[in-house]
Amino acid sequence: MAAKKGAKKGAVMGVSKYYELSGDSIKSKKSVCPRCGNGVFLASHADRQSCGKCGYTEFKK
Repeated sequence: MAAKKGAKKGAVMGVSKYYELSGDSIKSKKSVCPRCGNGVFLASHADRQSCGKCGYTEFKK
């Protein structure tokens, strides 16, 4: 079976960007949306964090 076109050999999967593994525990690197729950992260902007799914916004101080 041939590899997907454009796929890089040995590339890290996208999910590992959002979680940090330390010992036996897993911690998310990004904030989770309080309305949508686990699995939906807030996008970081210069002056705010926002959810792309429901539109929830937290402004940075």
